[in-house]
Amino acid sequence: METAFAGLVAIFFAAAFYLMLSRHLIRIVLGVAILGNAVNLLIFTAGRVVRETAAIVPEGADMPPAGAANALPQALILTAIVISFSFLAFLLVLAYRAYQELGTDDTDGMRVAEPAEEPPPPMGY
Repeated sequence: METAFAGLVAIFFAAAFYLMLSRHLIRIVLGVAILGNAVNLLIFTAGRVVRETAAIVPEGADMPPAGAANALPQALILTAIVISFSFLAFLLVLAYRAYQELGTDDTDGMRVAEPAEEPPPPMGY
């Protein structure tokens, strides 16, 4: 089960990086959303995926049973879902506003601060 999740995490990361390397804003935003989901799934997988034993501490014991899943990564994922959703909403509004203002979603066409009649700045050292 964890091997399948590890493969799925790798696919999510590959798709996210592929989309974020695009020149169009909507693909970049989708890549950021997939990257957030990949990180959440990675944290979830790292906390062990088991269904046999609940992560409940029995009365009189100091720790949950040996085969129980770790509850901390699950709590972290709940927080990360809320943060990634708000970040995605901010990026969508920012991309929409940039499209309204500049009339394009192509990042090469968004070079408003660079005058068109001057040569481009150096791209390397």
